[in-house]
Amino acid sequence: MGNDRWTLVAAAGLLAFVAMLDMNIVNVALADIADGLKVSAATAQWAVLAYQLPVVAFLLPVGRWLDGGGTRTVVLVATAGFGLCSALAAVGPRAAWLIAARLAQGAFGAVLFVLMPVLAMRSVRPELRGRAMSVPATLGPLGAVAGPAVGGLLLDHVGWRYVFLVKIPFCLLAMAVVWRAMPRDGRPRPPDGRSLLDALLVATGVAALLLTLTLAWDDPGWLVLVVAAVPPLWWWQRGPGGRPVAEALRVSGLLRAHGAVLALATGFAAMHYVVALHLQRDDGVSATTTGLTVLAFPLGMGVAGPLGGRLADLPQALGSARAGGTPVGARPVAVTGAVLTAVGLLLLVPLGNDWSPWEVAWRLALAGVGMGLGGGPTQALVMGAAPPDRTATVGSTVQLARSLGFTLGPALATAVRGLAGPGDGVHAGLALATVAACLAVPLLALPGRRSATVPDKTTGAAPAARP
Repeated sequence: MGNDRWTLVAAAGLLAFVAMLDMNIVNVALADIADGLKVSAATAQWAVLAYQLPVVAFLLPVGRWLDGGGTRTVVLVATAGFGLCSALAAVGPRAAWLIAARLAQGAFGAVLFVLMPVLAMRSVRPELRGRAMSVPATLGPLGAVAGPAVGGLLLDHVGWRYVFLVKIPFCLLAMAVVWRAMPRDGRPRPPDGRSLLDALLVATGVAALLLTLTLAWDDPGWLVLVVAAVPPLWWWQRGPGGRPVAEALRVSGLLRAHGAVLALATGFAAMHYVVALHLQRDDGVSATTTGLTVLAFPLGMGVAGPLGGRLADLPQALGSARAGGTPVGARPVAVTGAVLTAVGLLLLVPLGNDWSPWEVAWRLALAGVGMGLGGGPTQALVMGAAPPDRTATVGSTVQLARSLGFTLGPALATAVRGLAGPGDGVHAGLALATVAACLAVPLLALPGRRSATVPDKTTGAAPAARP
């Protein structure tokens, strides 16, 4: 395999699993956290929000910063910090301690989210990129889906503090792999004053948007935060921090692919929320049966993920490759995966109000096969088309699109259920998920157009790849 480092690809997948697991595993422990720390449910909710806010808010500034090099050091420090903050959250005697630890953990998590696709892409030759990208692209969503199940088992047997401790062994294993297998690549550049200002602007704007999406459906007064988000984001986009991000997306024609990632994440999150809620609250299905039913989706993903990467790489293995390293087979595989996901979700809509777990499970499995089949190729399209000196920037933008989709899906599903009423709310929520998945198909099928050129800092040549 030449200089391919598949152990680093495995480490990227492991970190993807852990980072996404943390997005959902704490949700099931909120009631126990509130009782254990003797705080209100609203205060306990910040154990989740305190992690999600910095993850989403710091993605773009971190991407720009990591384009400066020193990846090995950053991976080790971010993974160690993530694990340390998990331990601090677990032993926290008060809510303020827990929330502070989760805020710091979210900042380290933002670094890991940006590094996962970059680490996978740089560890293998271009002709194996689809296969490599399928590892974090599959294991990340698997972590998101596995979070509630793992959290429920821990709560039933050992208590809520182990919800935080369970991630530490994974962090130690990833650090050991990176320490041994990843070559030294210099020191990361220290953030300058302008970088810190950019981080503050983006964090303020994105945090306001995320809080609006999370809280406004229960209390419409939170919608005022949308107004607060506009000035800092506009100032950032007009400055030296935001312009390179916009230029990288325009040059490589990546906006369509980012839209597809956002749409698929929204559909996935909305479906997962509606199905789990309906089975337990409306059909009276037990939590165990619900968990096993929903497990059909990640099982489909796990089976199809490696296949999608291999199919995307196949034309390059036969000697057919586009300029710039974008896999020739990535687009048709990604489109096929999006179509299967949309079909699986569409088949859920006509179901009556009394679902059987089997009727739901095989449809979820079909949608999961589609998501797994297209996850790696879609990621390969995006990262393969990134300008060589801005891979971390593009990695941060695609992770931002995915994270916003995971937040937007349940929020929109909640709103649609409320508007449609008790009788039609479930079908309306599933229809929303289906429409979102269907939107991804044309976005992936149509190549983007480059509207500008940004020279590569090392060669002076404009990148030729398109997603």
